[in-house]
Amino acid sequence: MPRTADHAARRAQIADGLVRVAARDGLHAVTMRAVAAEAGVSLRLVQYYFETKAQLMRASLEHLERRAAERLDARLARLPDPVPARAFVEALLAEALPADAAGRAFHLVWTSYAVLSMTDPELAAQPFVEGPDRLERRLADVLRRADGLRDGRDPGAEAARLLALNHGLGTGVLVGQRTPAQAREILRHHLDELFPEA
Repeated sequence: MPRTADHAARRAQIADGLVRVAARDGLHAVTMRAVAAEAGVSLRLVQYYFETKAQLMRASLEHLERRAAERLDARLARLPDPVPARAFVEALLAEALPADAAGRAFHLVWTSYAVLSMTDPELAAQPFVEGPDRLERRLADVLRRADGLRDGRDPGAEAARLLALNHGLGTGVLVGQRTPAQAREILRHHLDELFPEA
């Protein structure tokens, strides 16, 4: 295996370790030592790849978002080509709900990052919202290409609304307010309002 692939695999291994620690114990429990132990590597190796905890946190957030994008792409690959707009939106929203272990870890850790970025100067200085902005733009592009949204609704505003609704429902699932099935039913209701009937 080429050396660059070794480095990428090591960085991913360490980032996965951080995600597991944060999902299990909370982001406040993340230390470079705890991540090293979880990833099965030495503290020195973690420090070799990430000079500061802030660098490790940023890289792990990017890694978390890449993994989520890979899961979404795999879900989309199981749909007809080209993917109809409503099916794309349903797949994206379903992937973002904490309905399984990977979705729960993503939602829990991402939300923890969001809260921490409001009070941690090093994390706040990093472009935290780039990932959510990319997702919102992608969703808005799909809605723009749809065969017409009901009542001529604005695709950008609808993308923001759907993602905000999904995030709120996901938090409700995490805290036991509702089940994933109940959250999906609420989302379907909103999509029925958004898309014209077939």
